[in-house]
Amino acid sequence: MTTFLPKEVQDGLDLARKRALRRKARLRVGVGDETFPVLDLRRGGFALDIADAPKLRGLVDIYDGTRHLYSCLIVASEEDGALMRYEFKRSTRAHDHVPLDFVRDPVAPIALLEG
Repeated sequence: MTTFLPKEVQDGLDLARKRALRRKARLRVGVGDETFPVLDLRRGGFALDIADAPKLRGLVDIYDGTRHLYSCLIVASEEDGALMRYEFKRSTRAHDHVPLDFVRDPVAPIALLEG
């Protein structure tokens, strides 16, 4: 049995795989006013569709819908078939609250209740 596929069939399969990834992609990378769907997120970086992915470099933000997840310093890594891979130089988790500059006592009262 042979594993050879005609070029048209292989191109059709690649296009269907790319469409499925774009449809289920919730993560977005934001650069200035532009956003691009993240097709693959890994520990060391992420990947975008090579058709609409510029050669990104520098500071970007990663979002899950409208929720800000990470602020990252990135560099374009390699072309991987239909994907453009980017590596993190630094990835900082975004917080929705201001960090404290003091240690909070775990048994301290939370509020004053008068009775």
